[in-house]
Amino acid sequence: MKVLLSTLNAKYTHSSLALRYLASFCQRYGQSVTVREYTVNNGLLEILSDIYTYQANVIGLACYIWNIEASLQLAALIKKVRPEVIVVLGGPEVSYEPQAVLAANPAVDYIVLGEGEKTLSLLLDALKAGKTAEAIAGIAYRGSCKGIVGTPQIIDNLDDIPFPYSEAEMPLLKDKIIYYESSRGCPFSCQYCLSSATSGVRFLSLERVFNDLQFFIDHNVRQVKFVDRTFNARKDHYFPILKFLADQTCRTNFHFEIAADIWDKEVVDFLHGVPVGRFQFEIGIQSTNQQTLTAIQRHNNWSRIVENINRIRSYNNIHLHLDLIIGLPYEDQTIFAKSFDDVYSLQPDMLQIGFLKLLKGAGIREDAGRHGYIAMDTAPYEVLANNYLSYDQVRRLKILEEVFEQVYNSGRFKYSLTWLIAATGSGAFDFYYHLACYWEQHGYHLVAHSAKNLYKYMAEFCEALYPVLLHSYLELLKFDALMSEQGTVRPDFLPWNQINQAAADKWADAKTSFWRDTSRAKHYLPEFSFTTWREIKKAYHVEVFMVDIPSYLAGCGYLDNRKIAVLFSYQNGRPSYQRIKDDDFCTEI
Repeated sequence: MKVLLSTLNAKYTHSSLALRYLASFCQRYGQSVTVREYTVNNGLLEILSDIYTYQANVIGLACYIWNIEASLQLAALIKKVRPEVIVVLGGPEVSYEPQAVLAANPAVDYIVLGEGEKTLSLLLDALKAGKTAEAIAGIAYRGSCKGIVGTPQIIDNLDDIPFPYSEAEMPLLKDKIIYYESSRGCPFSCQYCLSSATSGVRFLSLERVFNDLQFFIDHNVRQVKFVDRTFNARKDHYFPILKFLADQTCRTNFHFEIAADIWDKEVVDFLHGVPVGRFQFEIGIQSTNQQTLTAIQRHNNWSRIVENINRIRSYNNIHLHLDLIIGLPYEDQTIFAKSFDDVYSLQPDMLQIGFLKLLKGAGIREDAGRHGYIAMDTAPYEVLANNYLSYDQVRRLKILEEVFEQVYNSGRFKYSLTWLIAATGSGAFDFYYHLACYWEQHGYHLVAHSAKNLYKYMAEFCEALYPVLLHSYLELLKFDALMSEQGTVRPDFLPWNQINQAAADKWADAKTSFWRDTSRAKHYLPEFSFTTWREIKKAYHVEVFMVDIPSYLAGCGYLDNRKIAVLFSYQNGRPSYQRIKDDDFCTEI
């Protein structure tokens, strides 16, 4: 009996850990299972054609909020061209209301509920032997009076599940994110999350985890993303893993979802010595409003969160990704603005603004009436309004989220944003809200944007709302372009040392003199040696600014109107800058 397990990933760079776990577990018991992945961007007929070539007897589809509609359509198409095939669904989108799925989709024969390794293996054995599924717990199907027998099965000892990755497939995964878990379950019961539907946490043994991670390191993968709900739930489990990974010599980045307020001093001190880029922490704050946190059964020790995040951010070696959710109970726009400003003040590398989704199986879905939730009837069940936010407010916040993604999370305007928000004096949320209104007014939320256009739009926004700040802001935008774009993007409207042709020529001569005097350049670049003008242009850049940005960034608190020369270095893909002393570069032109 040939079995094909498949899913539609959200992006090409994603890969399915669930399918690999199911396949490796079933293969251990002698079942012939093949994994085939697609994305939601592939055409259904294209997917159908490829699946057809495998001529499988059983086809399983993993269903999530991003692919459920397409997966059900695919199941129906499969049955049209191969009526005899057995279609099995699994995943969170079909585990919580299986009877409704079966009733609405005659192409679906079985649904595996919850954690699927053991259940699927037993189902495949029964199908191969020509038996019914009546004796298998955790299966929904047509054929019994209730359609479901027992409750979803779990594997108590996670080490019983074979390692899901193989040598043969690693070349195919070289450009993708590798997903991995060292535990299942969560110690918390946040009501917006599927973890609220289960209790308890199970862990892989440390020996197993070390062996698994060594496999990824040996294969030089780009990123391993842990899917543990709360990776740092138990110190005797997670701390040895962090130590093991910190001691490796590798390029691999490891991403963890953690709770920042349960770290202790020993762990925070240890993180100071971790190699740059080795770890990436995603920290769900969601809200700083206590009434909201109580309603969703979440506890945040805000003072501890602030202390730990500020310390780790000061190390400059770990990427910090913080999360907020719009649409939680009791959080109107004013209260959300406070949560936003609180979290924004921590200056994470990324601040993800998500919109509440009434997920199947999550506690908040069952309590939706109390808070007047209006949400999408189909996946992803995103909230459109509630007792605290009107739809008009939600849609405007949606535009804010899009703008924020392009402006802040892109990292493109790191220096100019900090200055402009401080100079306006109205707070971060107010600034981004006005920017979102400007974005919508000009229709920018409806089209894609090039990097050059984003710089242009930000300059126009400043000129429209804060014209008195424009002169200094353009200088900071120029600084941002040279740092974040590494000199490859130079919007024409910015003041690129071209007040007039005479000034441009004189500064060009000053730059040429600086680079030809190797001893002078070595004061700033000890390893410098003159090669070719082409190589110098590629690796370095000298720009004259009308305001003293380095002093401002060093903490002087204001932008002094004076001409200074700044040397930018782009070696090893890590941009840096330093001020050139007036004695070494004449700026008075």
